[in-house]
Amino acid sequence: MTRSSSARDLDWTLLGFVLALCTLGVLQIYSATRSTVWRGAHYKQVGYILAGLLFLWLVAQFDYHALLDRVPVFYLLAVVALVAVYIVGQVRFGARRWIPLIWGFQFQVSEFVKLVLVLLVARYFAEVRRDSVSGSDLLKIGALAGVPMLLVMKQPDLGTALSYAPIVAGGILGAGLRWKHVATLLIVGALVLPAGWHFLKPYQKERLMTFKDLNRDPRGSGYQLIQSRIAVGAGGLWGKGIAQGTQTQLRFLPVPHTDFIFSAYAEEHGFTGVLLALALYFVVLMRIIYNAQTAADRAGALVCLCVALLLLFHLLVNVGMVVGRMPVTGIPLPFMSFGGSGMLTIFMLLGLVNSVRLRRFVN
Repeated sequence: MTRSSSARDLDWTLLGFVLALCTLGVLQIYSATRSTVWRGAHYKQVGYILAGLLFLWLVAQFDYHALLDRVPVFYLLAVVALVAVYIVGQVRFGARRWIPLIWGFQFQVSEFVKLVLVLLVARYFAEVRRDSVSGSDLLKIGALAGVPMLLVMKQPDLGTALSYAPIVAGGILGAGLRWKHVATLLIVGALVLPAGWHFLKPYQKERLMTFKDLNRDPRGSGYQLIQSRIAVGAGGLWGKGIAQGTQTQLRFLPVPHTDFIFSAYAEEHGFTGVLLALALYFVVLMRIIYNAQTAADRAGALVCLCVALLLLFHLLVNVGMVVGRMPVTGIPLPFMSFGGSGMLTIFMLLGLVNSVRLRRFVN
């Protein structure tokens, strides 16, 4: 094994804080599901974490330059896989997002597309030999990212489709963005958003309307947010203790081990526990940014920056959702929410970050 791929050169500080967050997630999943039909989900989550660590190690062994060289192939495979979802995908909760695998496992293609987009964006802007991006660059990368985004929105999965945007934003910011382009994007966004209303599904429109007025349908579309805010507030300073949260344990809080796990965590661990979790997330993000700063080249820095912005987006949207400051979008909380495809994807993204780190001294 060469020095560039030595295990001791991995970012163990980053991995340590990530595993601390995973531990909090496993404990909360156990607490939230111990007397429900999802009982034992924490064992599965431990399995996903262990598999994630293996995938992290495997991805880190690949030189990210070699992966960047194969971006066209990865992109084509990603688009084909997203199309295949419409042919062989299974419908769950009214959406067709999963491709069935062996032994009952299911593969959510849209999660793994994030890896491809990170590599795509990093390669595209690494090849831009100017101090800032041009308007044509924005149009090209927008079109490339727009294809998988539209395919995912049609599943429908608006939350995952929106999570592709911070990846593109990471590349644009890293490559340099002119103020006139910022103004243009804001104007285009202001014009497109009202038109986009007509393309939303009825339940998506209902979520947005409920976000503006939670009392509009307190027993229906507003129920999740109302119960989530009650749970967060009930935690107080120190929380009610593991398996002691009333909103969580009495099943007032829907799916407390997935999208709304932070609500259950806040109820049982309080403001102090929330500060601890947010501090851990802060260190994780700062370590990724540090790896971007020490990268050997622009491509490596862009890979790390895109991963950092993606995780920050997930964190801000999920936490904002559970406290009622953002509409319900179905975006999970990194490292804590239950789920296989999402957990494996996050660890593979961290594998890319470590691939950059392992080769920071390679010419």
